[in-house]
Amino acid sequence: MANGDTSPSRVGQVNSSGAVDALFLKKFAGEILTTFEENNVFKPLHTIRTIENGKSAQFPVTGIASANYYTPGQNIADSGNSYLSDIKKNEKVITIDDVLLSSTFLSSIDDVKNHYDIRSVYASELGKALAKRFDEAIAKVFIAAAREATANVTGGKLGGVLDVSANAMGTPADGSDDSDNTDPTGAELVAALFTAAQKLDENDVPSDGRFCVLRPQEYYKLITGGSGALVISTSASNQDVGGSGSLASGSIAQVAGISIYKSTHLPSADLSSTSTGDGAASNDVFGSGGVGYNGNFTNSLGIVAHPAAVGTVKLLDLATESEYQMERQGTLFIAKYAMGHGILRPECAIELQK
Repeated sequence: MANGDTSPSRVGQVNSSGAVDALFLKKFAGEILTTFEENNVFKPLHTIRTIENGKSAQFPVTGIASANYYTPGQNIADSGNSYLSDIKKNEKVITIDDVLLSSTFLSSIDDVKNHYDIRSVYASELGKALAKRFDEAIAKVFIAAAREATANVTGGKLGGVLDVSANAMGTPADGSDDSDNTDPTGAELVAALFTAAQKLDENDVPSDGRFCVLRPQEYYKLITGGSGALVISTSASNQDVGGSGSLASGSIAQVAGISIYKSTHLPSADLSSTSTGDGAASNDVFGSGGVGYNGNFTNSLGIVAHPAAVGTVKLLDLATESEYQMERQGTLFIAKYAMGHGILRPECAIELQK
């Protein structure tokens, strides 16, 4: 006996089978989901010099003069009387690396079929890829500056490596000499920042412009005081002891006069044997301890420094280009820059290690 049901012809099905809504229009919402823009922090935190042509730039380095009490009657110009200062001089040269580029290709038929503007997305993503490489390279050079074992001039000062858990300055290390490999607490990080500030004072580094860049894991320990529950008494945002951070916003401004930043671009792996990527750079900032901008960053936690520690020489600024190619029936997109990065004043950089 019939029950009244029927078999409708579903207009959304493909060949009367499968999903009943397969042929319905996919409504475009007008929003394009792309990767989030990288949080670049190092560009304003170091020295940048632009050149119009050439392959490198020279940064002259001078030492300091001495002073002596004068004995009446002695000839000041006589070198035997020790009044004349022999001011040491040297230079730091940063070489332009080869052109670093990011590219992609868009077929013209795909461009015509597509229902939203993908060209601007492609150009933006290529630029972001280079901006990330730029930030990562600068972070590595700051670490190399802290590990530098030779001063710019004879008798000059150096930065160093700070063991956060032990709160002790050590000789420049390659990132692999820690015995306990212990993650520090928030209180230990705060104490280490004061030790780093003291070291920079002893190196006559200006107070203005000092900064610290930490991984997010260590950054938030400064606010919470450690792992687990909030430890307000040991956090750097404690208002009772002059802290200027905020638990509500999850931010912190300064510790020991050092501005605090966080970045996911700090290296944390052993890249000392890497021969590609940053290893193809013209500037070998780690010498025998790495390749190009790459070194061993296994125990690296962060950087405390002044912008004078690291320099960038810029020949070609970041730029994007596109060209339609008839023979390939599509558009080639390229983002590129030509820069070089190097150590200027190693006494202005301290690496935080676990």
